[in-house]
Amino acid sequence: MNIHEYQAKQILQSYGVTVQRGVVVDDATQTEDAVKQLQAETGTDWVVVKAQIHAGGRGKGGGVKLAKNLDEAKQRVNDILGMQLVTPQTGVEGKRVNKVLLTEDLYYPGDSEPKEYYMSVLLDRGLGKNVIIYTTEGGMDIEEVAESHPEKIQKEWIDPATGLLPFQARKIAFNLGLSGKAFKQMVAFVTALYKAYEETDSSMFEINPVLKTSDERIVAIDAKVNLDDNALYRHADFEALRDLSEEDPTEVEAKEYNLNYVNLDGNVGCMVNGAGLAMATMDIIKLSGGEPANFLDVGGTANAETVEAGFRIILKDPKVKAILINIFGGIVRCDRVAQGVVDAYNNIGEIPVPIIVRLQGTNAEEAKQIIDQSGLKVRSAILLQEAADLVSEVLA
Repeated sequence: MNIHEYQAKQILQSYGVTVQRGVVVDDATQTEDAVKQLQAETGTDWVVVKAQIHAGGRGKGGGVKLAKNLDEAKQRVNDILGMQLVTPQTGVEGKRVNKVLLTEDLYYPGDSEPKEYYMSVLLDRGLGKNVIIYTTEGGMDIEEVAESHPEKIQKEWIDPATGLLPFQARKIAFNLGLSGKAFKQMVAFVTALYKAYEETDSSMFEINPVLKTSDERIVAIDAKVNLDDNALYRHADFEALRDLSEEDPTEVEAKEYNLNYVNLDGNVGCMVNGAGLAMATMDIIKLSGGEPANFLDVGGTANAETVEAGFRIILKDPKVKAILINIFGGIVRCDRVAQGVVDAYNNIGEIPVPIIVRLQGTNAEEAKQIIDQSGLKVRSAILLQEAADLVSEVLA
């Protein structure tokens, strides 16, 4: 589950991570009070106005602006709040900005130049260990650094049996070229950041940039946090952080029916039970000359209601030219799924695209008979190759 920058910073701050102070507003009339609050806390008139959407690259799209006084802050908020912000991560349709974060400007002059670093924490699934990824080349063009200068990207793997050890935090600070006060602050920053990552059951933290200010402070200027949906039952308060306006409406609807749905760009809708079977189904669609339009897992207890919900969700995608239902009857009997398909079809009415149903496992033959005798425009198969051939045929 993605959350906004201001929410991520609140979580990090609660674990002792030093973050850029800010005030979030969702109405331009709140700007003056927010600026005065920041001025009282920081002693500076300069503020940064930052669009709050679930996407990176906001600065490149015009969603991050500096304001040097109250009048400029009001103008920046008016410009950004309500805009359709297009960034490299939103696609051409962009995302509407419903909230902005007014933050303190920490790029002030001093004894040294401010310096930006990059740091993220995530799971290395290949090694079964968490890894801290960091580099001295933080800022807006981190993707270009990773592509053009991969040698500048450093990694520190954390043994799950020991957790982050003190020498590892010191090693990261040393490799970033820090010394003195900044070195000590970075050690504390890394330690607190990793603790926050573990205890919130997050799947990813990304802090870009981590700033060394001109007076040697280490501060998170931006924060992207992805919370693991599977662990939300341990963090009831995190559920309230979900912003449904930032999520795909179809995926939100699918969650209401306990369906695992991800929208893709292809032309063949998929309905399966089980993630592994979904991957195999998408492979067979590609081998048959099509492209998967979605990942849709109805789980192990597929019935008429879930199948009908799956149909309705898939059919909302105008790119879908055919639907392939691929169910393995282990926990659920194939004949029950077949009857669910027939009932769902009748409830929806005429479905404008070809439907291929492949059922294998318990009562697969009976299921095929139900489909074949239904009188509906549904093609049935038992073998995966049969289903693949039918996909090729309907797309021809």
